[in-house]
This record gives sequence, structure tokens and C-alpha cells, in this order.
Amino acid sequence: MKDKVLSLLGLAARGRNLVSGEFSTEKAVKEGKAALVIVSSEASDNTKKMFTDMCAFYQTPIYFYGTKDALGNAVGKEMRASVAVTDKGLADSIMKRLEES
Repeated sequence: MKDKVLSLLGLAARGRNLVSGEFSTEKAVKEGKAALVIVSSEASDNTKKMFTDMCAFYQTPIYFYGTKDALGNAVGKEMRASVAVTDKGLADSIMKRLEES
């Protein structure tokens, strides 16, 4: 896997520092546990708007990145439209990579 962002998401998933799926991601943001939210570029406009508004309200960084398949594969699941990283240090290094690309 060449993609450093997806590798780090996989690492977060294995370390149990990541939740995936719309419901779990939304719950993590609302409980203040999400340090970073990543929504698939392929997600529906409604999903993107919902997460954009929610992350703005809860002051959580949000990025649009990758396909649903790529996000799902990275975290060892099927297609995922959204994931939330719950570890601050890991979230920071993923954001650094996202800003480089």
C-alpha cells in the first residue's frame, strides 16, 4: 500500500483508535472523541453536508479523501463513506500527510 494516509488509517484501526461507518463516526464527533473525520470523496452530497456542518459545530477537522472502497480496505472492512480517528497524535500525522497531498 503506497498511500501513506490509508496506511495510517489501517494502523489506527488495528490500534482501536478509529471508528468507521456513518453512525459510529457521527457518535464519536458528538461525544467529542473524534480528533479527525475523513469522508470519502464518493460520499453523497447529503453525507458530505451533514459531516461538514457537524464537524464545524463540534470544531473537528474534516477532510474528503479517497474512495469508499479504499477507505474500507484500509480499515479492514467493506466500503466505508466515513471514518473518525480518535487518537490525537495519529490524527495529527494523518492531517500532515493530507495537507502534503
